[in-house]
Amino acid sequence: MFEKDDQHQTDPQDGHGRHIGRSLFARLRNNFLAGLVVIAPVGLTVWLIWTVTGWIDGFVLPLVPNQFKPEQYIGIDIRGLGVIFFLLFTLLVGWTAKGLIGRSFIGWGERLVGRMPIVRSIYNGLKQIAETVFAQSEASFDRAVLIEYPRKGLWAVAFVSTRARGEINRRIPQDEQMLAVFLPTTPNPTSGFLLFVPQGDVIELEMSVEEAAKLIISAGLVSPEERPLPVPEPLQEIAQRQKIGA
Repeated sequence: MFEKDDQHQTDPQDGHGRHIGRSLFARLRNNFLAGLVVIAPVGLTVWLIWTVTGWIDGFVLPLVPNQFKPEQYIGIDIRGLGVIFFLLFTLLVGWTAKGLIGRSFIGWGERLVGRMPIVRSIYNGLKQIAETVFAQSEASFDRAVLIEYPRKGLWAVAFVSTRARGEINRRIPQDEQMLAVFLPTTPNPTSGFLLFVPQGDVIELEMSVEEAAKLIISAGLVSPEERPLPVPEPLQEIAQRQKIGA
């Protein structure tokens, strides 16, 4: 009878061993997840750069004459050589386009493309996209704001592009200035909606445009740290006087 009761007793050492095993497994799991958080962005970035570089090389290098390829002399295929040729060619085209001959040639080519119905539509659309994305201008999103969208009580993060001008500002029945606001979508901030909002209905945020973009892309998971509120000017003056008096 006593032997049977002894079989049902729990050995404290067994429970302690299982606890240590679970603790060790939890620490290993946490270390693995922490390492994955570090390795995944770096690995994906390297893989993306390597893949894009190979794609550009595969497209550009067949167009380069063999006498300009270093592998003909050293016997080694240098990855990224096509990217270098592409950058040099782009710089040459940009330098030529700024000259009189280059502008004349581009104007002649655009007039020739303008006579082709289907090609004209494709070229004009791609040209507008390229000018919008790569144009060197000072116009950019310089403020992150909050607006009520899609209804009262719901708030969304948006970017102020400029003030409404011309017919749009004149046609909208508002007494105050209207702002052109871009409302991006999550997780792809390159698409969104263009809204014209009264300036009084816009709440300007202290976070930068980059921080707001991270907030939108991460669907709210990556939130910027709140900056401390500035000390009012009278208190600063009092603190300065106390420091001088000390």
